[in-house]
Amino acid sequence: MVQGSQGFVEDPRNDRVLLYLNGDLVPRAEARVSVFDAGFVLGDGVWEGFRLVGGRVAFLEKHLDRLWEGARAIDLDIGMDRAAMAAALDRTVRANAMTDGVHIRLMVTRGLKRTPNQDPRYTVGPATVVIVAEWKEPNPEVKRKGLRLFTSTIRTTPPDMFDMRLNSHSRLPLITALIQALKAGADEALMLDPHGFVASCNATNFFIVRKGALWTSTGRYSFNGITRGNVVDLARADGIPVELRDFTLAEVYGADEAFATGTFGGVTPIAAVDGRPIGGPGGPLTQRLDALYRALLAAEAG
Repeated sequence: MVQGSQGFVEDPRNDRVLLYLNGDLVPRAEARVSVFDAGFVLGDGVWEGFRLVGGRVAFLEKHLDRLWEGARAIDLDIGMDRAAMAAALDRTVRANAMTDGVHIRLMVTRGLKRTPNQDPRYTVGPATVVIVAEWKEPNPEVKRKGLRLFTSTIRTTPPDMFDMRLNSHSRLPLITALIQALKAGADEALMLDPHGFVASCNATNFFIVRKGALWTSTGRYSFNGITRGNVVDLARADGIPVELRDFTLAEVYGADEAFATGTFGGVTPIAAVDGRPIGGPGGPLTQRLDALYRALLAAEAG
């Protein structure tokens, strides 16, 4: 079983799921897109990840806001409105009789191209829309043991180079950072911003706890995480001091606790960074915020 923030428990039901592909529901084994699709050729597209809780897509409006904002940023016409997209999500999970313990990946690319090149004017069809809903629970060993991070030499980028707040299909720098971490024996990469301050992990947002206060990056060079925002709001509402600030790797090494946040794993403890233990996985404030976040998820189910 793979360790890491994306590690999950295998479920044989996923072999039989139906996927949404441009308006049709097709068996997993038959889901295909063209080799001329802009997503395959160039990684030209945007995506969202969702959790299904109690038959409802958690934080749906926030996710759709981010999806549409990303599509506008790259001048991509999704080809359907928000209501139609919400209906497509609902149709997909209903077709699979899903209610809980489900992760959904929604992918939108610029669509079919006449020839494999960068120029969007060679697009010859509408956007490709794919929805993959799977029974997928985080690996409980990850929360029990905590993640081990390795600081990558790959830096996150400013908006004028590649905006980290855009959920783009183009993830190669992040994958390269993760490969460095894996080769170093860690589970995930910690990434610094162009100024040397801590930004995020390669797939999740990053927090530390120092003297009872919660620190996370300013957000200028990290993911626009919906779970990150929810955790910040929960902490403030519960009277926990929160600082969105620049901080150094040395300050991480001296932290009392650390954790990562993401749609799939929620709040995931960090056990060590660069071989240095960070207060033991699942410290008291991490556990408190994990409980608050799980309560928020449960409330989304109604």
